[in-house]
Amino acid sequence: MKLKIIMCLSFLWVLAVQVRAQDLKQNISVHDPVMIKQDDTYYLFSTGRGIAVWSSKDMQNWKREEGVFSEAPAWAVEAVPTFRNHIWAPDISYHDGRYYLYYSVSAFGKNTSAIGLATNATLDPTATNYKWVDHGKIIQSVPGETNWNAIDPNLITDASGTPWLSFGSFWDGLKLVKLNQDRMSIAESTESLPTIASRKKDTSKEGEASVRAGANAIEAPFIFRKNGYYYLFASIDYCCKGEDSTYKMIVGRAEDVKGPYLDKDGVPMDKGGGTLVLAGNKNWHGVGHNSVYNFDGKDYLVFHGYDASDKGKSKLRIEELSWSKNGWPEVATH
Repeated sequence: MKLKIIMCLSFLWVLAVQVRAQDLKQNISVHDPVMIKQDDTYYLFSTGRGIAVWSSKDMQNWKREEGVFSEAPAWAVEAVPTFRNHIWAPDISYHDGRYYLYYSVSAFGKNTSAIGLATNATLDPTATNYKWVDHGKIIQSVPGETNWNAIDPNLITDASGTPWLSFGSFWDGLKLVKLNQDRMSIAESTESLPTIASRKKDTSKEGEASVRAGANAIEAPFIFRKNGYYYLFASIDYCCKGEDSTYKMIVGRAEDVKGPYLDKDGVPMDKGGGTLVLAGNKNWHGVGHNSVYNFDGKDYLVFHGYDASDKGKSKLRIEELSWSKNGWPEVATH
C-alpha cells in the first residue's frame, strides 16, 4: 500500500513538473522590456494590454503572469480618449519597500500622451500583499502646447539621492525632469524642460523639424550610473516595422545627471551626438528600446530585436554588457 502511495505521489509530482515546464517559454515576443530581480526571481515588464508581465528564475525560461491593469485606468482614458488599455514602455524600480512602475499612455503618432505610476509592495503574484495601486498621472504632453512627448519613462536616482525622470520620443527629443522625494510628482516647472538628446544637430533652429514627429527619430532614454558617470542610452531610427525596422542603440555619458551627455568624440547628444552601441544585422532587422542592469555582479543589456528568422517578430534579447578600458559600454555578442 505504501509503495502504491509513493508511486502515485511521484507520478503527480512528475506531472506537476511537466505542466510547469509547459507554462515556460523561451524567445518570448516582447516590446520595450524592463527587468528587476526580487529574491530568486526576475520579473520583466513590457508593452502590452494592461502592461505585460513575465517571470523567470534564469532569464531564459519565462512564465506569463497576469497583466498589471485588468481595465484601463480612468484617468488615462480621460487624458487619451483613444486609449484602450494597451500600455507602452513601462519602467520598474525599487525604493524604500515599494516597487515603482511608471508607464506610458498615448495616441499613436501624436504627442497626446501621459506617464502614470503604479506601486506594489511585492512582485510575487502569490503573496498575500500583492496589489498594484495606481497613483495616476505624473506628467502629460499636449499637441500645440508641448513640443515633447510624455512617453518612455525611466527613473534615475543621482548620487545625492534625488530622483529624476527621463522620457521622450521624437518631437524636440529626450527630456529630463526632477521628481519630488516621494517619486510620485514633478518637482519643477515643465515649461522649459532641458533636451538631453536629439538627432537634430542644430537645436537653435526652430521650424518644421522641431514640431514634426517624424523629423527627430530618437526615443526610449535609459540612464545607468557607473564609475562616476551617468550613461544615457537611447534608441534611434524606426521600431515597430517588423522586417523594415531600422532600430539601433546609442549612448553618451556625463558627470552630472543633467548633462551634457557627450559621445566618444565629444559631441553632445542634444546636438545629434551618440556613440553606436548595437545595430541590426542579417539575423536581426533592428534592435532597441534597451534597459541596463547589474544582477549578481554582472551588467546586462535588455532590449528587443526584430527576428529575421521569424518574419521580423519582436523578441526579447539579453546580452552581457562589458566596458572598455576608457569606460564605454560594449556588447560582447551580437
